[in-house]
Amino acid sequence: MKVWGAWKYKNIILSLIGLTVALILFRYEGFHLFLLNLGQLGYIGAFIAGIFFVSIFTVASGTVILLVLAESLSVIELGIIAGLGAVVGDFVIFRFIRSNLIEEIKLLYNSFGGRHLTKLLDTKYFSWTLPVIGAILIASPLPDEIGVTLMGISRMKTYQFLIISFILNAVGIFLIISASRFIKP
Repeated sequence: MKVWGAWKYKNIILSLIGLTVALILFRYEGFHLFLLNLGQLGYIGAFIAGIFFVSIFTVASGTVILLVLAESLSVIELGIIAGLGAVVGDFVIFRFIRSNLIEEIKLLYNSFGGRHLTKLLDTKYFSWTLPVIGAILIASPLPDEIGVTLMGISRMKTYQFLIISFILNAVGIFLIISASRFIKP
C-alpha cells in the first residue's frame, strides 16, 4: 500500500478504472435485468434508483425505475427516499473530488505548460459562481457529475453540500415523477 499512497495520479487512475467497470457493466445483460427488477423492491428500490439517478451511466435506468415505482408509491415519499439515495451517490462523487482529484488534474494540466486554469479557479468570482452553477446542474434532470464537481472544487462545507444536494435532488425527482403523470396518455 505504500506504493499506492505515494503514487502521484492515483485518483485519475481510479476514475479511469471506474469508467471501464461502468462500461463493462452497462454491456452486461444481467446488470440490466437487475436494474429492471429494482422496481419490485418498493422504497428500497427507490433508494437504489436515487443512487443511480445521479450518474451519467445509470441516469436513464434510474429514471425508468422511478417512473415504474411512481405507479404504485406515493410521489412525495418516492421523491424523499430517492432524494436520499441521490445524496448518497452525489456524496461519493463529492468525496472523490475532494480527495485531491482536482489537484491531480491541475498538476497534470500545469505539467503541460498550462497555468490559466489554476488562475481562473482561484479568482473571487468562482467562489460563488461554481456552487450556483453546480446547484442548477444538480437540480436539472441531467446527470450530477459536473454539478457535484463544481461544488466539490468550491470551498463548500460537506454539511452544506449534503443539505443542498438532498433538497435539489428530491425536488428534481419529484418534478420528473409528477410531470410523467401529466404526460401519460
